[in-house]
Amino acid sequence: QVQLVESGGGSVQAGGSLRLSCAVSGRLVRRYCMGWFRQAPGKEREGVARIVSGDSTSYADSVQGRFTISKDNANNIVYLQMNSLKPEDTAMYYCAAARSLPSCDFGYWGQGTQVTVSS
Repeated sequence: QVQLVESGGGSVQAGGSLRLSCAVSGRLVRRYCMGWFRQAPGKEREGVARIVSGDSTSYADSVQGRFTISKDNANNIVYLQMNSLKPEDTAMYYCAAARSLPSCDFGYWGQGTQVTVSS
């Protein structure tokens, strides 16, 4: 059974930083494609960042240079470091794991953690 549990969300002023964590069970983060998504009220869910087994990463244009995805293989945790936060980053953030190797077809999701950025 695959479980993903996010933590680390909160409220911060613009320009601040937060680090989100995703504790994973049932998937080895060192092997599977892992990602972070977000969804703001009234908007569609969008991909924020992803990291594959070879540690290659990719980011949405809107967060490139501000956010960093990483993973702790020993503890099976995926992180999202968010710097220079903007009000438009306000959303529910979700961790996701791929259904199978080697794709990034995300099929497992956490419950989400809220990030609120005030101006």
